[in-house]
Amino acid sequence: MPLFKSLGTRLGMTPWWLVAILALGVVGLVAAATNGDYSVIFGAIASGIPVTLGVAMVAFVAAIVLGLVLGLLKSSQVRIARELATFYIELVRGLPMLVVLYYIAFVGAPALAGVLNWLLSPLIALHWMEPLLARDFDFATRAILALTLGYAAFIAEIFRAGIESVDKGQIEAALALGLSRGQVTRRIVLPQAIRNVLPALGNEFVAVIKDSSLVSALGVQDITQLGKVYSASTFRFFETYNVVAFFYLCLTVSLSMLVRRLERRLKEGQSR
Repeated sequence: MPLFKSLGTRLGMTPWWLVAILALGVVGLVAAATNGDYSVIFGAIASGIPVTLGVAMVAFVAAIVLGLVLGLLKSSQVRIARELATFYIELVRGLPMLVVLYYIAFVGAPALAGVLNWLLSPLIALHWMEPLLARDFDFATRAILALTLGYAAFIAEIFRAGIESVDKGQIEAALALGLSRGQVTRRIVLPQAIRNVLPALGNEFVAVIKDSSLVSALGVQDITQLGKVYSASTFRFFETYNVVAFFYLCLTVSLSMLVRRLERRLKEGQSR
């Protein structure tokens, strides 16, 4: 009886929205196992999952590094550094991600090839290497670069908020003890700031996974692109996009649950 009572209590505490999504997931798995059409579609689109995760993870890690640098610059006391970081952040955040993707893919890649050719011109003149062309950068690389540059602007604001959340008294006390500003940033500010922004960074990773579907506009073989190709060739749009939605829901909901668990753990740690 206590076992059933505990189970009933846990079920009563489970959010209804989560139960509904899990039910949809079960229905999707049953359909894939029993319906021949759905099982074929699952097999055709599943190969896009590693591409989606690969693009999202590489772009997210690179965006964290660039976003941290931008966040530190925006929190800097040097005005020119602060203004340059703010200019970049406001400019990129004001553009739709699809526009950033197209701009990097079709404008940025040729420009980058030109800059690299200029830097490597002595080697090119000696015929030690061939000039780089825009087509030397594949579309997956361009997509990763675009997502990196786009999400770095949003992550920079997250880091800025985390840095500013650190108590000013701790910084002043550390400076009074003789620590340099660099030491204060590394040893006091960043450890606390990163801890404070971890849940927000988790939410950004979920957003990157969803926006990675935009890379299908460049022909990158992710979940969305494979679904688009399959549905266009078979005219099974309803079934195909049900499977596409199922895959994205599995990825984003599972990550969202991990982020919620992380938030609870951090709150419990702070309350102790």
